[in-house]
Amino acid sequence: MAKPDTRRLDREIQRTTRKLEAVRKGELWPLTGQERRAMLRAVAGGSYRVLREQDPGRAERRMDHLSTSAEIRLTAELTALHTERQRVINEHAAAKAAKKSKGWW
Repeated sequence: MAKPDTRRLDREIQRTTRKLEAVRKGELWPLTGQERRAMLRAVAGGSYRVLREQDPGRAERRMDHLSTSAEIRLTAELTALHTERQRVINEHAAAKAAKKSKGWW
């Protein structure tokens, strides 16, 4: 039997890993549209408060919270992909063992 086909899952795992690293660096491209809009609203609100010489604390906390939630979402997605990949490998191994046990004997 050939190896199990996990190329699609491997590509998706690499893509999600890159997204997670980008979120940890503070980049916006891996965020969803809703997260991106909320982040830009927080940046705009914080900028406005800085211009008025006030404390932008709430906006900074909001941006931290948004990046943390995106990181949690991507980590959960990555865990699900790893679990699915392992399931495919286990199914393939079980099928291979069943085929060998049928044997000729």
